[in-house]
Amino acid sequence: MNSLTRSKLSFMMFLEFFIWGSWFVTLGTFLGTNLGSSGTQIGAAFSTQSFGAIIAPFIIGLIADRYFNAERILGILHIIGGILMYFCYQSTSFEAFYPAVFLYMILFMPTLALVNSVSFRQMKNPEAEFASIRVWGTIGWIAAGLAISYLFKWDAADNLAAGQLKYTFLMASITSITLGFFSFTLPKTPPRADKNEKVRIADFLGLDALALLKDRNFAVFFVSSILICIPLAFYYQNANPFLAEIGVSDPTGKMTLGQISEALFLLLLPVFFKRFGFKVTILLGMIAWVLRYALFAIGDADGGLYLLIIGIALHGICYDFFFVSGQIYTDSKAGAKFQSAAQGLITLATYGIGMLIGFAVAGAITDMYLISEGNHAWSSIWMIPSGIALVVVIIFTIFFKNEKVAKIDA
Repeated sequence: MNSLTRSKLSFMMFLEFFIWGSWFVTLGTFLGTNLGSSGTQIGAAFSTQSFGAIIAPFIIGLIADRYFNAERILGILHIIGGILMYFCYQSTSFEAFYPAVFLYMILFMPTLALVNSVSFRQMKNPEAEFASIRVWGTIGWIAAGLAISYLFKWDAADNLAAGQLKYTFLMASITSITLGFFSFTLPKTPPRADKNEKVRIADFLGLDALALLKDRNFAVFFVSSILICIPLAFYYQNANPFLAEIGVSDPTGKMTLGQISEALFLLLLPVFFKRFGFKVTILLGMIAWVLRYALFAIGDADGGLYLLIIGIALHGICYDFFFVSGQIYTDSKAGAKFQSAAQGLITLATYGIGMLIGFAVAGAITDMYLISEGNHAWSSIWMIPSGIALVVVIIFTIFFKNEKVAKIDA
């Protein structure tokens, strides 16, 4: 791959995740502060990610893989997405905001697969080349959070009260349109699938991989993956509003520690695989969920701030040790025949079904522990996902039998 192509792909990844990080982290805070939304409404807004994840395979399978170049579809989706983000920026009620963000996520979630497709098609050795390009996505997410807190200060207490978080959507809108037009300069990535080939819904959703559930270990992992997404949804939906409400300064900037941690532990993951094996590694990920929410429950903005910082920094272990490990485990169990189908199935289970349930539960629990306007019993709220994660740890420990995973141990 020449340096120009590498630079273009890296910039594409940077903008892709800068866009997402521009508004998604602060979404709950924006909805509660600017639009006066309830926990249930906030959960519904976050659930648009799950609907997007469920619908994305159809857009990719029916359009991108068969009829049009991936980079062109990427450009069109981001230009339309930028317009929808502008509608979100202008919204003054949840009723006006929700349709725009729903349509946006239906269009955005497929772009996550498209940027990967464009990248992989330019690589001769993806295993060696992809990580150095994908890391720019993590840098983009971090950059968005730092810009919100330290450059524009939109989440500072006074600016938050003045409703300035709405500018996160304007920033996402401008960046999305920029990436949209930039996408047309990316390397040509024509479809490979035969457009005359019969379309099977099972192929898009990975349903052919359901046969893997006959394996007891994979079935336990599959159920655990769905259940652990309930605590994950609590983090996405409530972490930023929680930090802002209890008076933590620059909450969005501090939350970028989670992405820094994610990048670090991704590098350490092979070491843990080799030393401890798959079961222990994935258990460490789940235990980290239990611990992080317990720290959120007892921490505060003053003497207990360090507990909150540790909880945020645990994101790397929480995400990498469970979800990335799970993707590797799924790949090793599927074999060549069902590799793509199995990854599609686990994505549908986690970001689709699991997160959909999780956001609904998180929204209902948040409303249940509302003490007064803008004041929640956060200690009680955080102990619930901690308890759910503990149950998943127990289930996985008892029912998952340790096994050697060839692709991990190699």
